[in-house]
Amino acid sequence: MSGGMSGQTLFLLKMRGPQTAQQLAALLDMTSMGARRQLEAALERGLVAFEDVADKVGRPSRRWALTREGHARFPDRHADLTLELITQVKTLFGDEGLDKLIGARERSSEAAYAKLVDPQLALAQRVDSLARARDGEGYMAHAEPQDDGSVLLVENHCPICAAATACQNFCRAELAIFQRVLGNDCTVERSEYLLEGGRRCAYRIMPIGT
Repeated sequence: MSGGMSGQTLFLLKMRGPQTAQQLAALLDMTSMGARRQLEAALERGLVAFEDVADKVGRPSRRWALTREGHARFPDRHADLTLELITQVKTLFGDEGLDKLIGARERSSEAAYAKLVDPQLALAQRVDSLARARDGEGYMAHAEPQDDGSVLLVENHCPICAAATACQNFCRAELAIFQRVLGNDCTVERSEYLLEGGRRCAYRIMPIGT
């Protein structure tokens, strides 16, 4: 199976959504048999899956679609763009410019979290609200109350990893933001850190006075 042809098949499924082998064959100007062979080869590699959809009349038609692995073949350029912009800010405006940029992001993040975290609630509920806000931003976050009264804020993914690696101030800012949003009756410390080889980032939030 030539990479070129199979690449076109995947591209069409990406652009047009689920298609039958006949539809793909017509678009690629090839036989249905040829299209099926490509789809079956892609199926073996886990890049596509099919579903048999009942038509009004006759036998069901088999629709092929990309799997998550298939979608992953189309790279996301966000990380590259972010790094490029950070480099440009540094080149054009120096470290001071970068600090201003991070400061502005800090303020907007903090304002957003402050709206969602009710200072009247118990600490575990506050951390849970913060975790939900972070989860919505793509951090795959959740709160884990511990037996000693502390709460662990666990983040299994870092959507800004590329930026954070290039510029660790992004992460330094987060610790301070969490502290201010959660209130001064607790301490926030980082217990696992992705950038130091950890599997994930985790923050231990301890109530003061325990």
